[in-house]
Amino acid sequence: MRMLSLVPVLLILVLSGVGEAMAGQAATDKTALESLNDGSITSAIKGKLAADNINHMSSKTLVRIDVQTERGDVTLSGVVQTAEQKARAEQLVREVNGVKRVTNNLQVQAAKQQ
Repeated sequence: MRMLSLVPVLLILVLSGVGEAMAGQAATDKTALESLNDGSITSAIKGKLAADNINHMSSKTLVRIDVQTERGDVTLSGVVQTAEQKARAEQLVREVNGVKRVTNNLQVQAAKQQ
């Protein structure tokens, strides 16, 4: 009996979520599949960047890179310490399936000596 009373509530929640998703989709003209693909691409890139950062990290170099993906077009932003780090980040992005284009807005700023 309790189960039957939950069905309308769950139905309303599901339909309201679908409505919100469709409204957001209409605002960006982006399909659900494109959103899912962009999320997967972003996650894969962040994973590659994090693994590379750990493998090449010393106590003085921690790189923070922001990743935005829109229909397979990836934009990198943030600050890195060397031109090599900037180039490496772009190289790693290009290795991810689904990436169509890379805009590398990373800024090179040498670490301050303490």
